[in-house]
Amino acid sequence: MEQLRTIWLAAGIGLCSMLHAQPESAGAARGEGIWKAAVPPKAMTGEFDSLDPLGVAVGAKIKADCSLNWIDPDDGKLYCFSSGTSLEFFLDRPHANLARAHAGWQKMTERRR
Repeated sequence: MEQLRTIWLAAGIGLCSMLHAQPESAGAARGEGIWKAAVPPKAMTGEFDSLDPLGVAVGAKIKADCSLNWIDPDDGKLYCFSSGTSLEFFLDRPHANLARAHAGWQKMTERRR
């Protein structure tokens, strides 16, 4: 897993350096860039009312805009994250973190009733 993460990081750094080396006419002058490509063209809605699953797991409502997300390969559901750190931590143990988030969500929704 660590080797895969290192390869992924190296590829991302290489891509960033290639994009940075492009002339301004390649989009930088118009305010476009690599980070704009990650913003969804229309609003996305994830599970838990688009709240960060790690926050939900501990009972906190941390809003996420879904620009950082993960789709569960088992059921196709979309989960939104408030930060890259949250997403990375979540992906270390996705099934365990999802179980915690579902338990937290159940407690949060019971309080609303």
